[in-house]
Amino acid sequence: MLFHVRMNVQLPPSMPADEAARLKADEKVLAQRLQEEGAWRHLWRIAGQYANVSIFDVESNEALHALLMSLPLFPYMQIEVTPLCRHPSSIRLDDR
Repeated sequence: MLFHVRMNVQLPPSMPADEAARLKADEKVLAQRLQEEGAWRHLWRIAGQYANVSIFDVESNEALHALLMSLPLFPYMQIEVTPLCRHPSSIRLDDR
């Protein structure tokens, strides 16, 4: 199943810089692994914001929920999820 996910990150201003850096580094490692595995299909930064728009390809709502909750920055995110389905006018056979 494909999902459009917008993630807005809001780290507390009081968070120590070293803790924020560690969380961001851990997030990057996991995000890149999930991209290599194919679950995190696309990842785009939203210009001027600490936010991204992503496309996930996972087997279920529950799988997406578990994946998102595993993200190190999850406690500091506002997340909007939109399930996607194939558009009948798409010329792509594999939804990529």
